[in-house]
Amino acid sequence: MSGDQLPHIVVMGVTGCGKTTVAQQLSALTGHRFLDADDLHPPSNVAKMAAGIPLTDDDRAPWLGVVRDRLQELSGQGRRGVVACSALRRSYRRILGDVSDPVLFVHLTGDQQVIRGRMQARSGHFMPPALLDSQFALLEPLDADEFGVALDVAPAPDLIARAAVEYLHEERKVATQ
Repeated sequence: MSGDQLPHIVVMGVTGCGKTTVAQQLSALTGHRFLDADDLHPPSNVAKMAAGIPLTDDDRAPWLGVVRDRLQELSGQGRRGVVACSALRRSYRRILGDVSDPVLFVHLTGDQQVIRGRMQARSGHFMPPALLDSQFALLEPLDADEFGVALDVAPAPDLIARAAVEYLHEERKVATQ
């Protein structure tokens, strides 16, 4: 499977749901370039989140634009990306999807207590577990008219990534029929 035949992929969901791990697995399976949107936050956003202060839409807008621009750069090179990015609201997904090639959203869903436990077990991440409630409050699940699939976080990350690739194959079959 070559990366130029598939859409960009945004692995989305609340903090601690496994976006980065699943996106890395998808990158390996598809040949897409891996990008972690957390790495593209300006220092002011990172400082706010590290202090337990939720970001506002004004904080997020320039960051989402940078992520979108990275996807467009890849499109311009005939390449595709797989991005780990919260993309919690439909309006954020519209920004990310405003590129010349299709963007598939893979929404990682799961029980809030399971995700909180994972966050408490991880180290070295700037996002504290205290912000999980604000992320769930902000989350707008994928709508039926959005190009995406919701996958539960319970299975191992490699199984989740394979399920996303299977979804892509099924969508491509339907589109060519």
